[in-house]
This record gives sequence, structure tokens and C-alpha cells, in this order.
Amino acid sequence: MSMNFSNPVTTQTWTNGRHLVRCVKVIQETWDVRTFCFMAEQPVLYFFKPGQFVTLELDINGEQVMRSYTISSSPSIPYSFSITVKRVPGGKVSNWLHENLSVGDELAVHGPVGNFNAIDFPADKILMLSGGVGITPLMSMTRWFFDTNAAVDLEFVHSARTPRDIIYHRELEHIFSRIDDFRLHIICERDKELNQAWAGFRGYLSDPMLEMMVPDFMDREIFCCGPTPYMEAIKRILRERGFDMDRYHEESFGATPSDIEEEAIELAEQAEAEAEEIDASELIRVEFTGAGKSVQIQPGETVHAAAAKLGLHIPKACGMGICGTCRVSLTSGNVEMDHNGGITEEDIEEGYILSCCSRPVGDVEVDF
Repeated sequence: MSMNFSNPVTTQTWTNGRHLVRCVKVIQETWDVRTFCFMAEQPVLYFFKPGQFVTLELDINGEQVMRSYTISSSPSIPYSFSITVKRVPGGKVSNWLHENLSVGDELAVHGPVGNFNAIDFPADKILMLSGGVGITPLMSMTRWFFDTNAAVDLEFVHSARTPRDIIYHRELEHIFSRIDDFRLHIICERDKELNQAWAGFRGYLSDPMLEMMVPDFMDREIFCCGPTPYMEAIKRILRERGFDMDRYHEESFGATPSDIEEEAIELAEQAEAEAEEIDASELIRVEFTGAGKSVQIQPGETVHAAAAKLGLHIPKACGMGICGTCRVSLTSGNVEMDHNGGITEEDIEEGYILSCCSRPVGDVEVDF
């Protein structure tokens, strides 16, 4: 049997939006962390900025659930992409993925999006700081630098709970053994559990420890990702040293922080108190042309809130302009959009908005 390699390849390029993909590989990284690799049925070049993320659209027990995960692979291997997921006790989505997602399964993803990436903040000297599964976007960046022979002086400091919790351990050792300007430092918070031997750094990352590992950390562009307490501790160290925080970048999507929740409750109560005082002439008309419905809302309410009042369900995951799931097309009027990286400049130029964080300025029409 002969193969005809002269047939044209109809390869598409990945763009922000909803895409169907198929799981093609599952890798057990550690005892509670798995990597899931995805491809499309037709060839797709998965170009994205290392550090960006996608949002999975899942059906869990008949309920549609959206959850965002960083892409852990590198766009230097463009015909597939991967996410790395840690099991979380009681975690609805992480446990479902570990127990149910298998090779051959299909699902929808939204993205890629995200301001936290290595392309938009180029630097000659970089420090990466990660805690636990927060290593995933930094691993994507590291793989990209390694595969493209980037002229980067890279210091990588990773904190894991125990030696058996070090994600990508063998690959990290391989990468950092081959390039002189790449240096790896791993810290284990606990080394006595399960009698695991560990000869490296122990405890929690501190100012003296960071100074010992990376003496010139004040001169570097810093990328940080990990649990909220980890990132807060890092920022405290940097601020106390007078670090220029414009050169500090962190990944922070996930559950809504408590202070934002409290602010939302306060604003809701304030809006309720002011509702009676608003003149009817101040109300804003939002029309959803696809559904053929419209509603009047108060100034300051979002497009997503307007849709909800009409019983229209615009998919949403984060509610903070991060995941990009609630993207819709604005066909008429203007909005004020306070997003957090969930939409690209190209999408905005084409007329797209994120409904969860877009507040109409006057009457608007939305294609939904």
C-alpha cells in the first residue's frame, strides 16, 4: 500500500472560541496529578502564548460545568495541547476528570486566553516561582524557551509538599541539565512523610533562601503561580525588598477571592437601595438579537445580568473577565469592559466583549 503525500493538508490555526477536541493521552505525573493531552479530528495548529489557559466545557451528571486550566504544553509542539490537573479533595471537576476522562473522549474547550504569558513580557533574565500545581504555566514557558533555544537566563524555583509531589521532576532535571543559563531549585516543605529521602532545600521559601538560590533576583522579570497564600508570601518578600512590582506577573484565576465576594454583596445591597431612586429615563435597553428579546437594566449592570433577567444562559465560568467563556458579539452600542485577560485585542477589534464584565453605556444590541 502506498501513501500519497502530495494531498493538500487542510490545517487550521487555533483561535479564541469554542472548539471540540479529543483526549489522546493521559499521563500520571504524580500520585494525584495527571496530564491530559488533546487533539482535534482535523489537524489544528495550537498556537498560543506560553502561560495562557483554556476553559473546559463539561457535562457532569447532567449539569454543564465550566472550569479553566492552564495549558502545560508548549506551542513548539503545535498539533496538540495538554492540561495538568491535580486531584483536590472534594473537587467536583478535578475528581471527575481523574475518574472519567479517558483516551478517545471528546469535549469542548474555550480559548486560548490570558495575560499571564512569556510573550507579552519579554526579558533577558527571568525568575520563575511556582508552588504545587501552579508549575503548569511556568512549565509551558520553560518548554517553549528550551525548544526554541531562547537566549534567556532562567532561574526556576519550585516548591512542592514532599519529594513524591514534584510534578515533571524528571523532565525538569533533563531540561535544566542541558543549558548552562537554566538553573533549577526545588524546595520540599516536608521530607519526613513516607520516609522519603530528600537532599535539597526544605521548608517554605523565605527571603534568605531566595537570596541564597538567586542572588540577583531583584534584577529579574518574575513570573509566579501557586496557591494564594504562596503568592501572597512571595509578594510580601518582594515588596519588603523594594522590588519593582511592575516586573512581577502572576496567574490568579480560580475561585472568587473573599474580598471580591464581599464587595459584590455590598454593591448588590447598594444597588437595591438605590433602585427606587432611579428615573425610568436612566434605564438602559439591552437587546439580544439572536433570541429576539430585550430588557431594561440599571446603569452599572452587566450584559450577562441582562441576559439572566430574560432567562438567557450565556456560559460563564469565572465571572471576573478571566476565562473568556462568556464572550459574545456586540453589534450595536458601546460598553465599558473591565476584563482580566480573558479576551484578546484582536477579538475586541472584531466587536467581541465578555458579557460578565461589560457594562452598557447607553442602549446596546448583542448577537446572542
